[in-house]
Amino acid sequence: MVSTVDREMHIDALLDAPISVVWQAWADPAQIVQWWGPNGFTNTMQTFDLREGGEWRFTMHGPDGKDYLNKSEFLDVIPERVFKFEHSSPHFITTVLFEAKGNETHIDWTMLFDSKEMRDAIVKAANAEEGLKQNIVKLKTFLVK
Repeated sequence: MVSTVDREMHIDALLDAPISVVWQAWADPAQIVQWWGPNGFTNTMQTFDLREGGEWRFTMHGPDGKDYLNKSEFLDVIPERVFKFEHSSPHFITTVLFEAKGNETHIDWTMLFDSKEMRDAIVKAANAEEGLKQNIVKLKTFLVK
């Protein structure tokens, strides 16, 4: 088996909410737009067809005033277990695994890029590793509201 670690960004977290609540934060477009993205970003949802083969399109509005169109296709959706999508540009596949831990939820979030060079370029250009950490903090904050 070939390792993909050098092409990945990965984070995991234990969230202080039951799996049903965490899943809804991901599966409900009205909720995901409230916490998705790094600090300072807001979102406008265009399409969120949460099923295998369904489309997810939204615009992230950056603190710099620029808009960033995001288009993805859902690859695997298993309620309260798997949220997996393929982002078109830049190309990467995101897999989020959910595991109940009593009244808490563990999530394991991996972004897999086509190459180490692509991963490194995204990390450098968009400060993506820090953005991923900020996304987790925003999700944690959203869940305690």
